[in-house]
Amino acid sequence: MAGSPLKSLKNIFGYETYRPQQQEIIEGLIQGEDAFVLMPTGGGKSLCYQIPALHRPGVGIVVSPLISLMKDQVDALQTCGVNAAFYNSSLKSTEARRVLAMLHGGKLDLLYIAPERLIGEDFIQRLKDIPISLFAIDEAHCISQWGHDFRPEYSQLGRLRKRFPTIPMIALTATAESHTRLDILDRLDLRQARCYVSSFDRPNIRYTVLDKIKPLSQLTGFLKNRRGEAGIVYCLSRKRVDSIAAKLKSAGFNAAPYHAGLSAKERQKVQEDFLRDDVLIMVATVAFGMGIDKSNIRFVVHYDLPKNIESYYQETGRAGRDGLAAEALLLFGYGDIAIARSLIEHTNNQERKRIELHKLNAMVAFAEASSCRRRILLGYFDERMEEDCGNCDACLHPPEMIDVTEDARKALSCVYRVGQRFGIGHVIDVLRGSKKERIMQLRHDHLSTYGIGADKSQEYWGGLLHHLVYRGFLQQDVGNYSVLTLTDAAWPVLRGEETLAMAAPRVKPNGATKSTRRKNGDTDYDEKLFGRLRSLRKTLADAAGVPPFVIFSDISLVGMAAALPTDDEAFLNVHGVGTHKLERYGEKFLAEIQRYLHGTEEPDV
Repeated sequence: MAGSPLKSLKNIFGYETYRPQQQEIIEGLIQGEDAFVLMPTGGGKSLCYQIPALHRPGVGIVVSPLISLMKDQVDALQTCGVNAAFYNSSLKSTEARRVLAMLHGGKLDLLYIAPERLIGEDFIQRLKDIPISLFAIDEAHCISQWGHDFRPEYSQLGRLRKRFPTIPMIALTATAESHTRLDILDRLDLRQARCYVSSFDRPNIRYTVLDKIKPLSQLTGFLKNRRGEAGIVYCLSRKRVDSIAAKLKSAGFNAAPYHAGLSAKERQKVQEDFLRDDVLIMVATVAFGMGIDKSNIRFVVHYDLPKNIESYYQETGRAGRDGLAAEALLLFGYGDIAIARSLIEHTNNQERKRIELHKLNAMVAFAEASSCRRRILLGYFDERMEEDCGNCDACLHPPEMIDVTEDARKALSCVYRVGQRFGIGHVIDVLRGSKKERIMQLRHDHLSTYGIGADKSQEYWGGLLHHLVYRGFLQQDVGNYSVLTLTDAAWPVLRGEETLAMAAPRVKPNGATKSTRRKNGDTDYDEKLFGRLRSLRKTLADAAGVPPFVIFSDISLVGMAAALPTDDEAFLNVHGVGTHKLERYGEKFLAEIQRYLHGTEEPDV
């Protein structure tokens, strides 16, 4: 391609400047160097191989794990005027032959393909006769046993280096701590690759953790302030997904379920509805989202505890990919820990069990924390912050620390009095003076600790007992009905030799967690015009059969609603507007802006 990579950045993709490290990665790959790229979701990874593929002879082969992700990226590239296609099992035979004909005819700049297709011997032989500009391995953490989403089919990609030793290769991921990084480099034989590790910080995302008390009520309370916005609610099981989605719909929210129990046709439809803003809230298992390139997701809620920080980081990273304000809410319940730990304990692979328990403990520590959450999150990925972030619940509303020494003594004493043979629920019933039949049968209503905690709620005692487990004063035997037993550390507390404090339960989001509006960094914009531009975008997207963000991202619409461009030159200066999009959509968007400025209400598509 004629011209410089920087000109391609502007003319094709509509961006004035590179993001950190992009220029160095792009220029190195164009020169034939290998690269390992670790960038957060929304950090601009795709451009790191898309632009080099346009400036090297041949076709860029991009390995992508999910069919939906390939389609979205190809749609976006074609909208920018790039010759791109995908080759996977979703294509009918005639369409597959057409893509292969384009490949052999040298008419493609980029081809997206699943790992299973690429590593097949027939396809490898086919590539021997085709000029290849580069190989890009997206979601490269899938290749590592240490990665949070290990996929066996990825492990064979190491063969590419032996078969195509002179073709540059780039591996990209958004989530990989040190063990995973080394494993990726080793398995892909990228020992000479230059490594680029960007900051993991997503400053536009606000992290909030609430104690899981009445989760459905907490969820609906959060969503009421976000009507009209797109978001994902992650749940642990298919059954819970269906239940929560149904309850949200009955409460008037535009929600739909997604999980592996639905037919492929149902999953495809609901995913397309979400991408096209026909469904705003996706209630899903973690099977959903890895292939979502939707840039205008404004919030992600974890109804249940993620199994590790990598999953949490990647899933929350699906919010705010456009750089605008976004939120991540986690409902943290100790029962979730027991379920997650039980699932891990059933793993026969001892090394895998050790790794997963380590990761779960780190996730619990994040949720339990009373200090800056972003510091903890980034620290997990070996990145240090000099000061607190100011955009998480712990920074904005530091938790109130309360002295629980006396109540801790009551709880520990009750565990001891019931013979260290019962779980949390039974201990709470005794403390609160329950008249359940089982309490009476066991004569636990005659214990000295019976009813001594009747002045506190069940949720309070549950939080305290879990805190005592987490702090090591109690042990919970997950393999034996979660029975509580005292540890040696409990006796100094019981004897009054040690005091204890914990954070007061966090149940409701503070007012500060409401969506930030009229803000793109420090730029104010016209919300009403933004809404009209969104409507126009949706109409054009529906007509073209693509998701709205493929036409323009929210941040581009914000730029239009802030700068109010009225001619082609000004429109080209908007972030995300390249020459191809100007030619294709400029006239309609400029006309809509003019109508708005002149007080005309009805848009004309």
